[in-house]
Amino acid sequence: MSLNSLDIAKSPEDTRVVVAMSGGVDSSVTAALLAEAGYDVVGITLQLYDGGAGPRRAGACCAGQDIHDARRVAETLGIDHYVLDYEERFRQAVIDPFADSYLAGETPIPCVACNQTVKFRDLLATAEDLGADALATGHYIETRRRGEHRAMFRPRDLDRDQSYFLYGTTQAQLDFLRFPLGTMTKDETRQVAERFGLSVAAKPDSQDICFVSKGKYFDVIRKLRPDAGEPGDIVHLDGRTLGRHEGIVNFTIGQRRGLGIAAADPLYVVALDAATATVTVGPREALLTRRIRLREVNWLGQRPPQAHAGAEGELFVKVRSTRPPAPARIVAAQDGAVEVELVLGEDGIARGQACVFYDGMEAGAEVLGGGIIAESLPVGRVAVTEAAATA
Repeated sequence: MSLNSLDIAKSPEDTRVVVAMSGGVDSSVTAALLAEAGYDVVGITLQLYDGGAGPRRAGACCAGQDIHDARRVAETLGIDHYVLDYEERFRQAVIDPFADSYLAGETPIPCVACNQTVKFRDLLATAEDLGADALATGHYIETRRRGEHRAMFRPRDLDRDQSYFLYGTTQAQLDFLRFPLGTMTKDETRQVAERFGLSVAAKPDSQDICFVSKGKYFDVIRKLRPDAGEPGDIVHLDGRTLGRHEGIVNFTIGQRRGLGIAAADPLYVVALDAATATVTVGPREALLTRRIRLREVNWLGQRPPQAHAGAEGELFVKVRSTRPPAPARIVAAQDGAVEVELVLGEDGIARGQACVFYDGMEAGAEVLGGGIIAESLPVGRVAVTEAAATA
């Protein structure tokens, strides 16, 4: 039998697809397109942190109202729909590690952890239990069959590229997942929603972290970890003590405003030391980083990371979700860790953020994998280390 549009050797009507329906326009259109194509579609909405039915907070996702929006869409499409209570799983896998990471002086990305665990591990297992042949989501990413497996690529609409948050997807998960919106633009998605008469066609996009109110990370951390406000010193790179603070969770690398100190020249947070509760500040140029060390690397490329060591022009990385990929090289570290040289340098790189690898910058570039930034090596420190190694 030939493959259907999802690269599965079944007829659409015999192919069960579970769709992760968040209540937004993207996942709703995903379900609509698959149902229209004749697939056996089952919608699942995860109750992650809010069991109430109050109004949706603007810019949030996964809120109580979203469950009702997803249910209305399922009724419009005539598909089965289930709501699963994943609040405890979400707390253990996403919220608690988020708080602990901040207390360790890092700047974590909970959306990456959510995709790695709750969505692409737990929900995927549930989809398999339901006899599904695939799990589909509304992410803007493209996958294609390559031999016996699937590979991940940047989508057509680079303004909606979500590969930065999906680099942690394992090969086994990637083979089971489908992303129907990868070849569409956001405007086209909304037009399809209007064609189907979906109530969410004009619904605003999610922007904030779902469990964080109005971007106030520190309020969440203080609630989860009441002892998070250990005071400490604010020191300058030159060794001067400039003031005191009420907890390093109030600071992030690259922060300029709200430091609580007076200085003649602009100062930025350049380092956070959780062990001593020390916040180090300095001039903007001190934020420039050209090398980083990674941990928990998930690699999807056909060649291992070490095969790219020293190569020029074949690797690009994103160290922030909002910036395009920039040229980079993998450095062969003596201890076997993956280190990355940022050819153009980057300002204000923080531990806990992600570094995602690509084989190009354009739409359709392959996503090779990525890892968590374990250490940012300032330009001066790299120079000293290399000089010592060659002495």
